[in-house]
Amino acid sequence: MTKRVAIYARVSTADKNQTVENQLRDLLAVAERQGWEVVATFTDEGISGVKGRDRRPGYDALLKGVARREFDQIMAWSVDRLGRSLPDLVAFLNDIQSKSVDLYLHQQGLDTSTPSGRMMFQMLGVFAEFERAMIRERIMAGLRRTTKKSGRKPMPSDRVEAIRKSLLDGLGIRATARLHRASTTTVTAIKRSMETVEEDRLESVAA
Repeated sequence: MTKRVAIYARVSTADKNQTVENQLRDLLAVAERQGWEVVATFTDEGISGVKGRDRRPGYDALLKGVARREFDQIMAWSVDRLGRSLPDLVAFLNDIQSKSVDLYLHQQGLDTSTPSGRMMFQMLGVFAEFERAMIRERIMAGLRRTTKKSGRKPMPSDRVEAIRKSLLDGLGIRATARLHRASTTTVTAIKRSMETVEEDRLESVAA
């Protein structure tokens, strides 16, 4: 039975050496070699990978196709085309695998339809949990410094995590503050801590 695949390609305004066309060309060539049938193509141009689903129409359409089980596998040029954080990738993998949809990442050589790909997926889960713990600790450390100056009681870690998730989903600072009944100062501090963690991570990757 021929495998039905969907291709997802994305470039942000910061990408200088990447285009949607380049990604599609490479992935279509792989699909042809493997004998896979490309049944759908989704793209997001000029959109950062840190944006939430509601700000990425191509990504949103892709996930709707997953929910309807319109294809058997998703192809992407690289892991950072799907998102910028490891926890987000693992959450994405969990969502698509719950619908029996596999993932092929060209640059990383990850194919979750193979035993080695499934093993790598399990390893990603371990690293994702570690990264979540590190991010949470760094955000809490930043908040402790802020609250120490103001004399306020530190915010519980579960509330910090909920605020962080809302920010990752693309909600603004004021809207996040209203949703979680927090001050805009606290939400801004959490957002700045997240940005610092992300900058450090990208620098370590580039090094």
